[in-house]
Amino acid sequence: TGEAEAARVAMGGSASLLPREALGEYQELTFLTKQEILLAYKRFSELLPKEERENACSARVPKSQILTLPELRANPFQQRICRVFSTSPDGDDSMSFEDFLDMLSVFSDSATSEIKSHYAFRIFDFDDDGTLDRKDLEKLVDCLTGQGEESRLSNAEMEQLIQNILEESDIDKDGTINLSEFQHVVSRSPDFARYNVPQL
Repeated sequence: TGEAEAARVAMGGSASLLPREALGEYQELTFLTKQEILLAYKRFSELLPKEERENACSARVPKSQILTLPELRANPFQQRICRVFSTSPDGDDSMSFEDFLDMLSVFSDSATSEIKSHYAFRIFDFDDDGTLDRKDLEKLVDCLTGQGEESRLSNAEMEQLIQNILEESDIDKDGTINLSEFQHVVSRSPDFARYNVPQL
């Protein structure tokens, strides 16, 4: 069929490595089209050593390889993105094909703003405690402004900015931003989905 032929071309002649039933399942579980899933599989496979490519569905790509993707190389949140999407039991931030697909799905244009904001919150929650506190906000600002001396904010500027962010977002005034507060702010910022999110 035309679909099988397209799959063979996309996979460089190895379409059989991604079973058709898996393709359908991935399409149901993500915001990606079949073609995007096949392309993702090809890209994921190319990050693996040649001898592992035949079993890409069961292989893990080390974080160092994930970070070579052009879309992540310049992203200030690259380390956090790997941490949030990796399901590695070893905590090494390596990715399985399904982790990789989840990441692509969240960053696709088809993902809902609710899904995008949920993952953005997790990425910005540097200490993984379920809230954005002052330390998280400082790290977030540092990531966005760059670590260079000329772009670094003074302590007073940082304090003022964090105060402004909390005044705008901390609805229950507990000194931190929780997920629902974050999503409330994001819902009023239509440009958020395109903000600092890699288009993979």
